[in-house]
Amino acid sequence: MLSRLITARLPRLEGEWLLVPVPLHRGRLWGRGYNQAALLAARIAKLTEQPLVVDGLLRNRKTPSLGGLGRKERERALAGVIEVNPRRRPSIDGAKVVLVDDVLTSGATSESCVRALKKAGANQVIIACFARVLDGAGGSGSSGLKRETPEV
Repeated sequence: MLSRLITARLPRLEGEWLLVPVPLHRGRLWGRGYNQAALLAARIAKLTEQPLVVDGLLRNRKTPSLGGLGRKERERALAGVIEVNPRRRPSIDGAKVVLVDDVLTSGATSESCVRALKKAGANQVIIACFARVLDGAGGSGSSGLKRETPEV
């Protein structure tokens, strides 16, 4: 259901777009047993008939749980953590990418992913998520999102 709701809000995807989920560190993935962003991305890929690159991004080291952290703390925790999978770099170079996540809180994770995708040569990146935490919505930190942050 969540994937259908996200897909309904996507802009028309002209041409080929790669669907890339926000990655989990392998330790967290093994412990949890699934990556919710990857599950959403896989279903959105089917619904939109666009290719899925489930391992396009990697978390190269474990980060603490970001829940309860403010924007600056999240940015520090994510510094240098997310990178493009070297095996997927050729498919990302010049590509249009839909970055998929479940919840956009402060924007630090999304910005780290977008930065890595752009550094690898992605032509365009949009963010598709189910929910967005707004400033003052009860979180411990302000989201501080810039208006130009792409989102769906």
